[in-house]
Order: sequence, then C-alpha cells, then structure tokens
Amino acid sequence: MSVRDRFADRFDVDTDDLDPVRVALYATLVGLVLFYLSPLESGLMTALKTEAEFATSPPFVPPTADGFTLEPFGVALDTLSSAILNSIMLAVPATIISAFAGSLAAYGLTNFEWRGQLGIVGLFIAGIFIPYQAVLIPLSRLWAIVNTKELLAPVLDITVFSTQVPVLGTVELATHPHYASIVNLIITHAAYGIPITTLLFRSYYKKLSSEMLEAARLDGASAFTVYRRIVLPLSVPMFAVTLIYQFTQIWNDLLFALIIIPSGSGPAAVATIALNELTGGIIQTFNTQMAGAFVAALPTLLVYVLFGDKFAEGVAGGT
Repeated sequence: MSVRDRFADRFDVDTDDLDPVRVALYATLVGLVLFYLSPLESGLMTALKTEAEFATSPPFVPPTADGFTLEPFGVALDTLSSAILNSIMLAVPATIISAFAGSLAAYGLTNFEWRGQLGIVGLFIAGIFIPYQAVLIPLSRLWAIVNTKELLAPVLDITVFSTQVPVLGTVELATHPHYASIVNLIITHAAYGIPITTLLFRSYYKKLSSEMLEAARLDGASAFTVYRRIVLPLSVPMFAVTLIYQFTQIWNDLLFALIIIPSGSGPAAVATIALNELTGGIIQTFNTQMAGAFVAALPTLLVYVLFGDKFAEGVAGGT
C-alpha cells in the first residue's frame, strides 16, 4: 500500500480529490509556521527548566519531571513588577494621545480644503521617516532645558503607598519626582507617533462617504459634531489598528527610555530596561532571562488577543 493510500485510509479522505499543489502549499505553510515558532518554543522550554537541566539538555527539548520548575517566572515577576507598571503608565496614555491626535489631524486633512494642506501632509510623511537616532541629542537637550521634574514637583511629590496587584504581587505605586521621566516619555512617544497615526486615519477617512458628511453639515451639524457623532464611531476599526501598533512600539522601545530616564534601572525604569537586571555577570541565568522575556511580552499579546478582530477589520478596510 502506498503512502497516499495509507493517508486516505487513516484520515478517511478521497485521494482523487486531493490537489497536489494545494497539499504542497499547506505543507509549506505548516513548515514555515513551525520554523518561525521554534524560537518561542525553545525560549519557553528554557524558562521551564532548572539551571542544571538547561546545562545538560538542548534548549528545545521539554524538561524532565525532575528538571521542571516555575521559579524563573517568580523571579522575573519580582524583578519586573514595578517596571511593568511603569510601562503601563507610559504606554497607555501615550498610545491614546497619539491615536486621538492623529484622528483629529486626519479629519482636518481630509474633510476641509485650506491653503498649504499638501505641505502639511508632506511634513507628516517626513516625520515617519525620521529615525530615532537622529533626534536623541536634541531630545536629551530639550528635556534637560525643560526640566519636567521641577515643573511637576508640587504634583508628583506626594504620598508613596503599596498595593496588591493580581499576578504582579505587591507593587509600590509612588507619585515621586522620578516619574517626571515617565511624563517626558509619554510626551515624546505621543509626538513621535502622531505622523503615522495621522496617515493611517487619513487613508481610512478618505474612503468615508462624502455625501453622508455633507448631509450632516446641511442639517446644521458643526465640524466637531460631525466628527463626534459620525466620524468617531466609524473609526473604531482604525483606532484598533493604531492603538495596537502604537502600544506595541511604545512598550518595546528601549532607545528613548535609555536617553530620557537618567536613573537607568531606578524607580522610573520601564520593562525593557528592567530586563537588563535579569542578566547576570559571570553566570548567565538563561531560564530566568527567558521567563522575563515572556512576562514582558505578555501585555502586548493580550492587546492583540483582545482587539485582534478589530485590527483585522481596520487593516482590511483602511490600508
């Protein structure tokens, strides 16, 4: 019996209906999925092993009963809990600000005609292609001159307290002057994200029905009312795209954080900086480092899971 006949008998399919090209395509796709997921599998297996088990087995091999442990995840949570909270304090407002600012800018660029409009669009396009490295020195000089810590000291220098947070454990929530660096990061990422969010919303708004918007204006609706009552509700899919994109970019950023947070791994450190604390000196604890990487990546994964359907709808409809 041939391999094809065995396959037909095992899975109860008619081999005459099988398209060899389609079978080869799906086999290739499955192979690519396994290839791209293999680093994640190796990292997860490493995070579940003791140091002794990791030293005596390949990274991709599952741990034995004696070599299985969840201790690396506990160490990673203890190390990253405060930094994850800082990253949430940074990423959430910066993402929301850049998304709404981009939406408003795109609304003005698509629904009104005014002199210099194309030039402004060109500036937004140019803003997307400015690399981070090109603005590091001006950025550090700017925040050294502005000195947000002194400006916000009356607001930020108040009581420090602790609370129990699910999964993260005890987390110290402190309105401390060091958190002025978080404010600087919020403003920086929000400003840097406005060009890309504006162009994404602009491409989406250009496909909206102009007759519908014109009818609202003829009924006496102001520009802001048209935006609030018509454009904004229709923008939910594109908001999902921009929020997921911006949240991922801001959460994973390390370069701006290293420049703007002067204390490094101090109380204002974000998750990407705190990951460095899991790196040992002479002895490398790879299982703890892999566990920390998974813990730090969990918020972005949750965002994709929660808003994935809207993300796909926005990408298909607006870009």
